[in-house]
Amino acid sequence: PFGFDKQGCDIYSRVIYGARASVSVGVLTTIAVVIIGGTIGAIAGYIGGWIDSLLSRITDVFFAIPLLLAAIVFMQMFKESRSIMMVVTVLAAFGWTQIARITRGAVMTAKNEEFVTAARATGASRARILVSHIIPNSMAPIIVYATVALGTFIVSEASLSFMGIGLPSSVISWGADISAAQGSLRDAPMNLFYPGMALALTVLSFIMMGDAVREALDPKARK
Repeated sequence: PFGFDKQGCDIYSRVIYGARASVSVGVLTTIAVVIIGGTIGAIAGYIGGWIDSLLSRITDVFFAIPLLLAAIVFMQMFKESRSIMMVVTVLAAFGWTQIARITRGAVMTAKNEEFVTAARATGASRARILVSHIIPNSMAPIIVYATVALGTFIVSEASLSFMGIGLPSSVISWGADISAAQGSLRDAPMNLFYPGMALALTVLSFIMMGDAVREALDPKARK
């Protein structure tokens, strides 16, 4: 229904199959940054002291590095081994900082609550208090940001593939299809429109889902 490109490939099929790579990169990267950033932020916020200062300075260093620029440099360095997991690793290595900051703030707020004081009074260990009480009560802002960040990572993967340094040519992705459609922009502009529309709608959907999750988990945000 979307027609064919210059090589006779069905554009509709490529748009459908392109969702696999793009969404896979977004979901896997989001899971990785939540694990990495959540762990660092939880330790920094709960223990405090010099450990908090050290981890916060490390987070600031990585936060100062632009995500897309760092991804371009590293993907160029390892362009012979490009794959979905390679893109996920590079994006996760530089995309965890915001999650770490959000987790740190949420943990610092939760550790002063009365239920934490009650857990300490019952003799619970610091690790048990962190895992069983503080982290579950700090998940709301983390989940909200993760749903929004998922769309950001999908766009980052599409940008890398658009520049030809993301996923290999054997993997169908929206960014690669948008790049390939540039040559026929005057003759067949819809070849570029369909993968671009799929990318925009997917990112918009995840952002709207993030707003819905925020309203569901934060009663103060409800109108």
